[in-house]
Amino acid sequence: MPRTETPIQPPFSAKSVNRVYTRAGDDGTTALGGGQRVKKDSLRIEAYGTVDELNSTIGVAVAAGLHESMQATFFVIQQVLFNLGSDLCITEEDKTRFAVPGIEEHHVTDLETWMDGWNEQLEPLKSFILPGGDMAAAQLHVARTVCRRAERCTIALSREEPVGPNVIAYLNRLSDLLFVASRYQAKLSGKGDLLWDSRGY
Repeated sequence: MPRTETPIQPPFSAKSVNRVYTRAGDDGTTALGGGQRVKKDSLRIEAYGTVDELNSTIGVAVAAGLHESMQATFFVIQQVLFNLGSDLCITEEDKTRFAVPGIEEHHVTDLETWMDGWNEQLEPLKSFILPGGDMAAAQLHVARTVCRRAERCTIALSREEPVGPNVIAYLNRLSDLLFVASRYQAKLSGKGDLLWDSRGY
């Protein structure tokens, strides 16, 4: 889709970022990147709001002691999630007028490369695993479930109006990466996988 070099409009301007409150949302509406006002519980707001929540849960995982060898990768992922938020905050129609960061195909393949590298160092799974390990691994499991919810919200939105062509694939692949990352973190921490016992209790 062609994009012009028109500067990004509010709410992405530096001036608006520096202002914490505007009172404009007191009526239960908020502005999209193109300036349209929509209900705060609309599907589009729910989708990129959940992506924001996902980014926060990943930040907790990093702060909880994510292994140093994984931190640079997750720094990139957190940056890309902001791109994804802007991808969802701007309608596909408005992307023909505004130059905005978004999700490209290489963002999806980057996830696959990182995931494959970690997975090669793990034992094959013979059972489902329970969320756990050390604190960082457990938090990555939380991030995985939030990512799945973000994916579901975005799919629901896509039934009503178009979304970026790589957004759903990115969220789908990221949830897989978070599962592998949680296992890899558990291994690096010395805790290992906590296996589900199908015999029941």
